[in-house]
Amino acid sequence: MTSNSVFLVNNGFDPYPFILLNLILSCLAALQAPVIMMSQNRQEVKDRKRSKQDFMVNLKSQLELRMLHEKIDHLIIH
Repeated sequence: MTSNSVFLVNNGFDPYPFILLNLILSCLAALQAPVIMMSQNRQEVKDRKRSKQDFMVNLKSQLELRMLHEKIDHLIIH
């Protein structure tokens, strides 16, 4: 865009509204969009698995803490 505007002052191959540049950028965006969406879907799947693992770890630690409380309560009573 700079070379078209500055170096080719009056004889630019793509005049001011830069129609050709807009066409190229639109095509690039159309090609990048599916790739970006696929990578976001993959990341979403990874995040879902990670959150499920975190939930299971938290659940297991909660159960272990309950067992420890029961054991301590049992020791206190006897």
